[in-house]
Amino acid sequence: MSVDRRAVVTTGAGLALALAGAPAARAQSRPRGRTLFVAGDSTAAQKYADAAPETGWGTALPFFLHRGIAVANHAVNGRSTKSFLDEGRFGPIAAALRPGDLLLIQFGHNDAKAADPARYTEPWTTYQDNLRVFVGGARARGALPVLATPVERRKFAADGTALRTHGAYPAAMRAVAAEEDVPLLDVEALSLALWQELGPETTKTYFNWTATEQDNTHFNPPGAIEVARLVAAELLRTRVLAPRELRRLDDGIPTDLITWPDSEES
Repeated sequence: MSVDRRAVVTTGAGLALALAGAPAARAQSRPRGRTLFVAGDSTAAQKYADAAPETGWGTALPFFLHRGIAVANHAVNGRSTKSFLDEGRFGPIAAALRPGDLLLIQFGHNDAKAADPARYTEPWTTYQDNLRVFVGGARARGALPVLATPVERRKFAADGTALRTHGAYPAAMRAVAAEEDVPLLDVEALSLALWQELGPETTKTYFNWTATEQDNTHFNPPGAIEVARLVAAELLRTRVLAPRELRRLDDGIPTDLITWPDSEES
């Protein structure tokens, strides 16, 4: 996929029906559209003013979806499949899911933190078990689960080769997707290819590199927009969403569309 390297990452109301000789029918209320719920970690999460310019890709995803698809971003900084479930964060999502909704599940960054028993999962056992909890919970509500491999970090070898950083977790997720017949968005592979295309220096302009911080995991607005574009393109490729449900996949998106609320309560 080609990348725009510029500074700018660059319906009508229902009609009341009247029957001959009968009173006019009341206008029908507009039905609730589909909602795409996101369960994930800080790479996808909504950020607030104190974290700007850090931006999660979930914030940029609505730019690529038709307005009939709402995004409910439940991703939270620092969570793994284990801590997300243990803290009861899946409960409100499951309660809100309705038939036809989508649940996009992307974890892996924090599952690998072996020194933290509150978050660590083993890729071929507990990580897969937890992914199946999300999958089963979505299906029980009539929603479609969608697995997304974790977006890659910015890491390069001395010769400029973009390196994988997630160990066995992407492969373990791919295996669950195949076994459970769940659509898979291979964001890990696509983001790795994108970072390789951009190279070590240009990728700095997509990650949260500031005068005081050199962050190779989290994104700034241009990076969040491009990762969201990858996610949206995968939703189309896997036929999770139809072409009419997506937009602007090839358009430059102005970075000033990204905003940061003052606080989580705002």
